[in-house]
Amino acid sequence: MKALASLLLLFSLPGPRVAPPPRTPVEHAIPQHARKGGRWYLAESGHAVYCYGPVMMLADAQGGLQRVATFCQGEKTMVQLKD
Repeated sequence: MKALASLLLLFSLPGPRVAPPPRTPVEHAIPQHARKGGRWYLAESGHAVYCYGPVMMLADAQGGLQRVATFCQGEKTMVQLKD
């Protein structure tokens, strides 16, 4: 009787579960449907960047204005543009 009870207890316990596969990292923070209408710009560093958002004017440290492109492809969300 004890053997039968322990056998039933053994089968009622949850067994080892298989972990789901790791999720793939997101390539960009911008959703696929928001990628329409992008444009190429020349960054201050001399590289070409593809951005989806508007170009804005921001105040820089010297008190002037700096053009920046927003929602750019890659790691940065804002890129300073070359005039």
